Amino acid sequence: MKIAVVGTGYVGLVTGTCFAETGNNVTCVDIDSNKVNKLKNGEITIYEPGLEKLFLRNLKEERLYFTTDLAAGVKDAEVIFLALPTPPGEDGSADLKYVLGVAEDLGKILTDYKVIIDKSTVPVGTAEKVHAAVAKNAKTSFDVVSNPEFLREGVAVEDFMKPDRVVIGTSSERAKKLMGDLYAPFVRQGNPVIFMDERSAELTKYAANSFLAAKISFMNEIARLCEKLGADVDMVRRGIGSDDRIGKRFLFPGIGYGGSCFPKDVQALVRSSAEVGYDFEILNAVMKVNEDQKLHLMPGIKKYFNNDLKGKHFALWGLAFKPNTDDIREAPALYMIEELTKAGATVSSFDPEAMKNVKAMIGDKIEYAENQYAALKNADALIIATEWNEFRTPDFSKIITSLKNKAIFDGRNLFDLGMIRDLGFHYESVGRATIN
Repeated sequence: MKIAVVGTGYVGLVTGTCFAETGNNVTCVDIDSNKVNKLKNGEITIYEPGLEKLFLRNLKEERLYFTTDLAAGVKDAEVIFLALPTPPGEDGSADLKYVLGVAEDLGKILTDYKVIIDKSTVPVGTAEKVHAAVAKNAKTSFDVVSNPEFLREGVAVEDFMKPDRVVIGTSSERAKKLMGDLYAPFVRQGNPVIFMDERSAELTKYAANSFLAAKISFMNEIARLCEKLGADVDMVRRGIGSDDRIGKRFLFPGIGYGGSCFPKDVQALVRSSAEVGYDFEILNAVMKVNEDQKLHLMPGIKKYFNNDLKGKHFALWGLAFKPNTDDIREAPALYMIEELTKAGATVSSFDPEAMKNVKAMIGDKIEYAENQYAALKNADALIIATEWNEFRTPDFSKIITSLKNKAIFDGRNLFDLGMIRDLGFHYESVGRATIN
């Protein structure tokens, strides 16, 4: 099948590459000529495990193309995916200007039947708006489909190639047949392709992400309660996670969720609810809990240093909002950096993938170390903000000899309490006992 993907961000590049991997001819379109030139020359523009290998293979096999020319990119395509940004506005609602702008442009250039697919996360009713925007200028028939993505950063290739489910919102039998054929190679093991109306498909994506965000915030509140009651959140997590009605996933406490999806999608669903006169009280609480949680370690850090951080120097392990990605959007580490530097402290950081992005955002506000141990040099304490695997079993002798104080503030509960106690650290984590 011939496919066009408009937008080469995280969703667009993964989508285009994975469709090419199953033998389709895919043309990705982006207005950023610098990015397009890099991609044409084999330089991948995002970090995602497993993606580069597929990207380079399909580029070489001439199944994956890149262009800045929208008309040329969609000319021969049977289906056109819109994988465009939908950033939150000041009121939290999703901004559809990029999606609707491209939709209007498509209406001017379509010459035969196409299926236009909303792959971006968009509010309920967007498919109708896209249809209206295309129809302003269209001289041929077309269908608009909602096909939300459910990709987890860090395992997005696996999620795309072996999806738990594929959700397709369409009222057109012609589009339904085409979409079923397109996704058939990805669901050979029997995972469902779920067809529904467009509005239900749009809401499904927001509902899924908001439910997971609520699950995370619930566990973070349980962790706070554990600290006050003298319980251990890891034990509680195991106890409730063994109940198959609840499940084991998304029960790990920490310093809040971040990234491109959960914060934006929860905000957008709250805003969409308000627009129809519904107060989504649970999600308002979820957002508040998450904002508070990002700075959950700060009171303990301040107390340890007698409420005076001026002149203190901290090592910070982890900048990305989660491991196996370079995405720093709404990353808790950024909130920690802001709070520490505002209090007069300095920070030396290390992250395997995200330092370039942080430096582009905040420049030399902090230091960027060549490895995790270099970040420890002359630091008064270590703070852990991201649970990269390489941080889980570090050389504690190097930590001890490098730090001025044997103090670790762990926002991801990486270490065993008994081991840390035996090593003589002051250790604070989330929802567990403080080790002195």
